[in-house]
Parts: sequence; C-alpha cells; structure tokens
Amino acid sequence: MAVALQASLLDEVEEIGLRSLGSVRRTTLGRGAWIDLRPGWLTGAGMLFDRLVARVPWRAERRQMFDDVVDVPRLLAFYAEHDELPDPVLRDSRAALSRHYAAELGEPFRTAGLCYYRDGRDSVAWHGDTGGRGSTEDTMVAILSVGASRDLRLRPRGGGASVRYSLGHGDLLVMGGSCQRTWEHAVPKTAKPLGPRISIQFRPRGVH
Repeated sequence: MAVALQASLLDEVEEIGLRSLGSVRRTTLGRGAWIDLRPGWLTGAGMLFDRLVARVPWRAERRQMFDDVVDVPRLLAFYAEHDELPDPVLRDSRAALSRHYAAELGEPFRTAGLCYYRDGRDSVAWHGDTGGRGSTEDTMVAILSVGASRDLRLRPRGGGASVRYSLGHGDLLVMGGSCQRTWEHAVPKTAKPLGPRISIQFRPRGVH
C-alpha cells in the first residue's frame, strides 16, 4: 500500500520558488565525473508535488527483461524541448539551470523527464544515461526532487564502492563531466514505509 505524502511544516507556509544556486556544493567522484548538490533549492516542494501528481499524464510502461516482459516499477512522463511543461516552476528551473551552467555545459537544458515513485517498491536499476551523446561526451543531468526523500546511489561503472545521497523536498543534484559513462546511478527498492517522490530530470538535447 502506498504511503501518503506528509508535507513538511516549511511547505505549508512557503510559496513555490527557487533559491540561489550560488551555494551549490561540488564533489569530485573521479574518472572525470562530479556531482553538484543544492539541498532545498526549491521552496514549496510539497505544493509542487501535488500539482504534478494532478497535472502530469503519468503512464505505466512494460519492458523486455531477458525472456519476460515486466512492469516498469515507477510511473513516467517525458517533455521534449518544444513541449509545454506541466508547471511554470519547471520552466523557471530549467532556465535557471541553463544560466548557471552555461559556461561549463555550453548549451541549455532542453528536455524534462519525470519519474513518479509511488512507494518504496518503485525503483530504478543501475544505469547511466548513455542512450545518446552521454555515451561519448561529457554532459550534465540535473535532478530536482519533490516529495518524500529517497536514496540515490552512485557507483563506478565496472564495480567499486557506492556513494549515497538522500534526495527530496526540493533538493537538486546535478551529475556532470563523464558521470553518465564512467559511473552508474540507481534508486533502490526499500521495505521502509516511505511516501511518494517525484524526480524531474533536466537534460540537454540528445542526452537520454
């Protein structure tokens, strides 16, 4: 059974908005990869969560897994670069990220992919965003989280110790440099009674 999202006291009094990106903290992972973290970048995260649950045309998918076709353990939505985003704050977030990372990235963020983790049983397996240019080029993927906190884990591709970030309530994490091709990331399943979370991933053109 899914656990209802309990909004924080902060969300009850704050309007939806964006704080400064000037206090982003960077961690070098190695192999040319890095992570930027800005906890609480978005204010009013609980209100945005409610809006996205109601407005986004969430879809369930099934995918081939070895000899079986299985349910994807989360709900999905995707907005191409010319699609209207489901909330103005997502448009503002994408524009703010494009401005902040313009010198490093050299291009704007274009698309928005959304994942709805309904409870601890929903997850995403180890992977890198290597379906496009991320397989051969340095790039960035920016993840904005609203709802309950969930662990995002990263590990070197080919094996090695993993690192963990707990993301939710308006937190921002940006994976940059070679991260998509030299590291993998995952949101593991958990038996803990966790509430729902929505992850919004902003990417440049041709990265997926």
